[in-house]
Amino acid sequence: MNTRASTPTAPTAASGERSPSRITEWDALRGFALCGILLINIPQITRLSPAADSTTSNLVSDGLGMVVEGHFYPIFAFLFGLSFALFLDGAERRSKHPRLLLVRRLVLLGLLGVGHHLLQPGEALLPYAIAGLLVLLPASWLPNAVLVPVSVLVAVAGFTAASGGTFSIPGLFLLGLACARTGLADTVPRRPGRLRVVLAVAVLLSVPTVWAELVYPVDGPLASRISALVGVLGAIGYAAAFLLVLRTRLGRPVRALFEPLGRMALTNYLTATLIVVAVAGALGLHESSAWSTALLLALIILAIQAAFSRRWLRKFRYGPVEWALRSITWWELVPLRRRSVPAGGIASAR
Repeated sequence: MNTRASTPTAPTAASGERSPSRITEWDALRGFALCGILLINIPQITRLSPAADSTTSNLVSDGLGMVVEGHFYPIFAFLFGLSFALFLDGAERRSKHPRLLLVRRLVLLGLLGVGHHLLQPGEALLPYAIAGLLVLLPASWLPNAVLVPVSVLVAVAGFTAASGGTFSIPGLFLLGLACARTGLADTVPRRPGRLRVVLAVAVLLSVPTVWAELVYPVDGPLASRISALVGVLGAIGYAAAFLLVLRTRLGRPVRALFEPLGRMALTNYLTATLIVVAVAGALGLHESSAWSTALLLALIILAIQAAFSRRWLRKFRYGPVEWALRSITWWELVPLRRRSVPAGGIASAR
């Protein structure tokens, strides 16, 4: 995926400055989602098959299916819609034609997706770009009184009538856009009481839906809809729980780990695919059942990317791909390097 990029990946505010909420909660959440997406992408890229004779591989395969599959793409899609609103707000302050900049940005993401598709069929950048042009862009003109109910209706339809998957992207995009426009994106992460309610509801609803997924025939007419519902409820629960963790004593180290990953989600999403494609043959992953090896590879990639992202962002304002995308979008070389710290002064980003 970038997801971010799909990675799909999500853009930063066009003004060049990041809002406080995005610096902490949303970037960290995006980095967390990126980890889950990689755990699913590696089996897809290498076409891993179900394990037949290894207990460990069976446990890894079943575990990923239960706790990862379908739970992280909804988070990424929601954050893409939220970031779309941030970018548009910044573009409106700097340009007379902000939506033309959005069109250029989405077209560039689509072109990246076309190239990425050659390495990872089914990647998310191209459908994100298409849905952005066809859904998010027109919706940006809607008043909040219309945008909110439309977002809810489209999201519900995507996970019920259309069985989730690609069909869920428009609704999740719109929900992210609506949360940014109504101010919920700024307040919800800092309201632990509301987050606890959301988490409790997601857990309570997940119990019967997971049970239904386990007992319902996999080839039944409702199987895909049940799986989609399990995935989105898991995404809501994971997101709420993660945001709650950020309000605890663990918040600082968790931010330090996941925020750099999230701020460079597009770079990390694309480079992860390149790494997997480069080493999969040597590791014997192609069309194998080496799920344990795949899991270990994912952890190594994420550890390297977390360390590299943290180190890179100490000197630079954006990830390499994020900077290139931003510069082409604005048709100018956006300042990349952070200003050096003057004697007795404080470092600032240009």
